[in-house]
Amino acid sequence: MRSPLFACPLALLSAPIVLAAEQAPDIQSRLAAVEAAAKSAQSAGDNAWMLVSAALVLMMTGPGLALFYGGLVRRKNVLGSMMHSFILMAVVTVVWAVVGYSLAFGGSSPLIGDLHFAFLNHVGSAPNPDYAPTIPHQTFMIYQLMFAIITPALISGAYAERMKFSAMLLFTVLWTLIVYFPMAHMVWGKGGLLNAAGGAIPCFDFAGGTVVHITSGVSALVCALYLGKRVGYPSEPMKPHNLVISVIGACLLWVGWFGFNAGSALAASGLATSAFVATHFGAAAAALGWIAAEWIHNGKPSVLGAISGAVAGLVAITPASGFVQPFPALLIGLCAGVLCYFMVGKVKKVFGYDDALDAFGIHGAGGTLGALLTGVFATNAVNGAFKDPSGRALPLGLVDGHGAQILNQAIGCAIAWVLAIAGTLVILKICDVLIGVRAHEDQEIEGLDLSMHGEEGYTLEG
Repeated sequence: MRSPLFACPLALLSAPIVLAAEQAPDIQSRLAAVEAAAKSAQSAGDNAWMLVSAALVLMMTGPGLALFYGGLVRRKNVLGSMMHSFILMAVVTVVWAVVGYSLAFGGSSPLIGDLHFAFLNHVGSAPNPDYAPTIPHQTFMIYQLMFAIITPALISGAYAERMKFSAMLLFTVLWTLIVYFPMAHMVWGKGGLLNAAGGAIPCFDFAGGTVVHITSGVSALVCALYLGKRVGYPSEPMKPHNLVISVIGACLLWVGWFGFNAGSALAASGLATSAFVATHFGAAAAALGWIAAEWIHNGKPSVLGAISGAVAGLVAITPASGFVQPFPALLIGLCAGVLCYFMVGKVKKVFGYDDALDAFGIHGAGGTLGALLTGVFATNAVNGAFKDPSGRALPLGLVDGHGAQILNQAIGCAIAWVLAIAGTLVILKICDVLIGVRAHEDQEIEGLDLSMHGEEGYTLEG
C-alpha cells in the first residue's frame, strides 16, 4: 500500500498535465477564433479599399474625363462632349449587368467568356477564388465595371464635335460587346489567351494597358479616319474653350488613377502600395518630359502640354504599375511624355488626321509603349506571384533575365491593335448603314450642344 506522502508528489506532478489536456481544446478554439478574426479583418480591409478604388475609377469618367475633354472642345460642343462621358456611365452599366461581366469573366475559354454570370447570376457576397479570394464577388464585379465604363469614353476624344449622339450610343454598345469584353477576357479572364497566370501567351497587363488604352486609342484613330475631319479643320482655329476646367479634370484623373492601378492589386497590400508609387512617379516624369520637349521645340511650356503629359504617363505606367520599381516607373513616364508629344505635335500633322482631343496620340501610343516596356522592367522583386512548381519566383522581364517576355508583350499589343481596328471598322459600318454616324454639316456648324441636345453650355467670363 502506497503511503500518502509518496502519492502526493505524484498527484502534484500529474495535475498540470491533466489541466493542460483539459485546456487544449479551449486553446485550439481560441487560436482558431483569432485566425478567423484576422482573416475577417483582412477581408474587411481589402473590401473597403476595393470599394474606394471603384469609386475613384468611376470619378475618372465623371467628373474627371468629362471635365478634361469638356474644356478642350469649342464652347458650342462642351455639353455634347461631357454628355458622352456621363451617359456612358449609365449605358455601359446596363450592358455590363445583362451580359458584359459574364462575357469578360465567365467561363475559362481562351477568347471570350460564357453566360454563366449573365444578369449577374451567381454574383453575390461570397468571394470568387478565381479572381479575388478576400473580397465579395460583387465587389470585384463592380470594380471591373468602372474600367468598362471609362474605356469607350476615352474614344470620344477622337470623334468629338462631329458624331451623332444616337450613333455614339449604338457604337458604344456594339464596341463593348465586340472589342472590350473579348479583350478583357483574354487578358484578365480565367483561361484567357493572354492571361499572365496561365494563358497560352502570358502578357503582363496589371491594370489595362492593352485592355483599356490600346483598344480605345487605336479605335479612336479608326473613328477619326472614318468620320473625316471636322468642318473647317485645319484651316480654322479650334482652340480649347476653357483650359481651367481641363486642368481640374486632369487632376481628378491623376487622383482617380490610384484606384485604377493600385486597386488592381485587388487587396490592401504591399503590391497596392508599389502600384500606387509607380503610378505617381510615372505621371510626374511624363509631365516633365512633355513640357521639356515642348519647351525645346516651341520655346514655351504650355499648361495643356503639362496636363497632357501627365495623362500620357498615367497611361503608359498602367500595364507596368504592378510589376516595376519606382525608378523604372520614372523612366517609363519620361519616355511616354516625349513620345506622346511627338505623336500629337508631329505625327498627327504629317498624316493630317483629325483626332480631335488626341485620344490616339496619348492612349494608343502611350498604352503600346507602356505594355512593351513592362516586358523590359517587370521584376519579381515587386510581384513575386509567378512561381514554378517548386515555389521559386519566376523571372518576369528583361531585368530579371527573361527577355522573351518582351515578345509576349508585343504579341499582346498586336492582338489588341488588330481587334480594335477590325472591330471598330465593322461597328462603324453597321452604325453608318443603320442610322448614320456623322452629324450633318449645319448641325456641326451650329454646335452639337444645340443641334443634338437643345441646350447651351457656358463659360464664366472675366
